Amino acid sequence: MRNITAKLLVATISCALLNVVPAAAQQQGPSRIRGTIERVEGNNLTVTARDGTTQKIGLANDVVVTGLVKTTLADVKPGSYIGVTGMPLADGSQKAIAIHIFPESARGTAEGFRQYDLRPNSTMTNATVAQEVDANDGKSLTVKYKNGEKKVVVSPDTPIVDFVDGTRSELKAGVRIIAFVAKQSDGTLLSKRVLAGRDGITPPM
Repeated sequence: MRNITAKLLVATISCALLNVVPAAAQQQGPSRIRGTIERVEGNNLTVTARDGTTQKIGLANDVVVTGLVKTTLADVKPGSYIGVTGMPLADGSQKAIAIHIFPESARGTAEGFRQYDLRPNSTMTNATVAQEVDANDGKSLTVKYKNGEKKVVVSPDTPIVDFVDGTRSELKAGVRIIAFVAKQSDGTLLSKRVLAGRDGITPPM
């Protein structure tokens, strides 16, 4: 059972961080909906998306829910495999908007550097922490991935989260989520994977 759970967690994380959709597909409907659950009715969620729109999302019978829990910069150490949601700086480094720490079972997931859709020009770097240097206003990390590396500037207020196994029961009014959806032939949205913030946190990626 533990191996199955680990595989589901890795699959959910992979979906979260490799969900790059071409423009033609995006016209069929969003691939990622970030927002707050307003209502749960059976297998259906009513979500207020971050752009203020109301989205109706159906949940697959086998939907996989992954929880996100708040942690601290102290848990980001040399050897940690992390994901950095960032914004490029003039010197070529990345200013961390958020960091998520992968479980060891997900080491290597979506490794590399790519564009991301959190903000205009935002990026995602999944890599291993090679070095960390204390600074007056946080830390500077050097992260390495296959064929490359990045310098990451992390401030004390950068949100940092861990992935944990979740349950469908976590999907209730008030919870902030990222739902990965596909538009069905009848125009409805169906989700097989959801990231759910615990203890009131907003999934920062």
